[in-house]
Amino acid sequence: MKKQKVQNALKHIVCILLCLTVVLPFYMVLINSFKDKGEAARMSLALPTKWVFSNYAEVIKKGNLIQGFANSLLYALVATTLGVVLCAMAAFVMCRNRTKLNTFLYYFVLCGLFFPVNYVTLVRVLSALNLNDTRVGIVMVFTSAMIPFCVFTIRNFVISIPVELDEAAVIDGAGPLSLFFKIIMPLMKPTLVTCFILQFMTVWSDFLTPLYLSSKSKLFPMTMAVYQFFGKNKSYWNYIFADIVLTCIPVIIVYMIGQKYIVGGMTSGAVKE
Repeated sequence: MKKQKVQNALKHIVCILLCLTVVLPFYMVLINSFKDKGEAARMSLALPTKWVFSNYAEVIKKGNLIQGFANSLLYALVATTLGVVLCAMAAFVMCRNRTKLNTFLYYFVLCGLFFPVNYVTLVRVLSALNLNDTRVGIVMVFTSAMIPFCVFTIRNFVISIPVELDEAAVIDGAGPLSLFFKIIMPLMKPTLVTCFILQFMTVWSDFLTPLYLSSKSKLFPMTMAVYQFFGKNKSYWNYIFADIVLTCIPVIIVYMIGQKYIVGGMTSGAVKE
């Protein structure tokens, strides 16, 4: 009994330490976002001697965060929606129609999980298509980047859906699109929502892709607003921390909303007579 109690105590200690590694950095960013320039530069965990709430107003004004938010929302929402829906359709075909070509395409797509993005080649391809420095080009890159993960995740879920559902729908007169969107897609709700949340968070927090693919400030997302307050000769850490907090809020909201739909989708996706 004593040995078991010691083991349980050690597990609790490890869990607490792991939680602190996540909570403390966010706490530090949040607290320092309410400090003045000099106090925020020390990056301490102490409460501010004077709470400066105007940091957020200055960040929104000087960092052009309204336009940055609109760009981030456009990139994340459009790219993620297109990516998840198209990948779901591709995964369904690859799973149900297992020809040699589809099998090759599936493993070829999976190679994208292991190879890094070559931004030099990517910029050249977009320039040849006249899509460099455009929102369409950035959305296309984000959409293509999520294909390997989404296809892999969704295909493994489609395998668990009985083929008899397809056959029954076809007998009832359903065409390919009706079969997918009315019968199969509602059953894939848990994995579609999961992919949407993960890819939305990835696109929203991506910094390198907009950095390489956009040179116009009107195309910058929220993550690049930090450039307005960080430089070689000056660093306004209070504004940087405020910008980080504002950038994280939409992702947290999406995660909290999506978590509810994941649980609901797991129950509603069950087969009923």
